[in-house]
Amino acid sequence: MSRLDFTPYRRSTVGFDHLFDLLENKVRQNVGDNYPPFNIERRGDEEYRITLAVAGFRPDDIDITAQQNLLTVQGRKRDDAPEGQMLHVGIANRGFERRFELADYVRVENADMADGLLTIDLVREVPEAMKPKKIAVNGHTAKLKAVSSGDGDQVDAA
Repeated sequence: MSRLDFTPYRRSTVGFDHLFDLLENKVRQNVGDNYPPFNIERRGDEEYRITLAVAGFRPDDIDITAQQNLLTVQGRKRDDAPEGQMLHVGIANRGFERRFELADYVRVENADMADGLLTIDLVREVPEAMKPKKIAVNGHTAKLKAVSSGDGDQVDAA
């Protein structure tokens, strides 16, 4: 069993703690289901990449579905009959489904397939209304107004 330690990422990432908890929990749940192998890479402050090893699959065999907080990658098995008699079958030729739970405001930006690797680029875009805003603190300055006291004298009032 492989153990993933996201502690270094937790230190420098605010707001993605939930994402890393979900990833760690998913790894624990799928101990026996490790096909296809994948990597999750942080490429910037708000950018991530998931890379799956999908050798033997064509782009037409892969379906990527993004829903709110869930990314599903499916590979359909082809029924290509090999020429001749197979003496040993060591290359997996089975379909798969991988699910990735995503943090809030994470969307799929791009998906590409080259050299047997499927790369899915993710970006976290927090809406302007949800972004933190810096609020200036203004000091209270008393403005003095001249007020007449009725007998012609002026009195300073705050």
